[in-house]
Amino acid sequence: MSQERLIKLVCSKCKRINYWSRKNKKKVERKIELKKYCKWCKAQTEHKEGKK
Repeated sequence: MSQERLIKLVCSKCKRINYWSRKNKKKVERKIELKKYCKWCKAQTEHKEGKK
């Protein structure tokens, strides 16, 4: 079975789920943080891995 799991990326400003991504749980143990475009904030904001 693959160790990759589907995760959601949540905007740090408006707290909306904007993106879905995959993460290998064995290789990456910390929470993912990426700068992505949020269409509600209309800006590039920090997106963090959300809860399941």
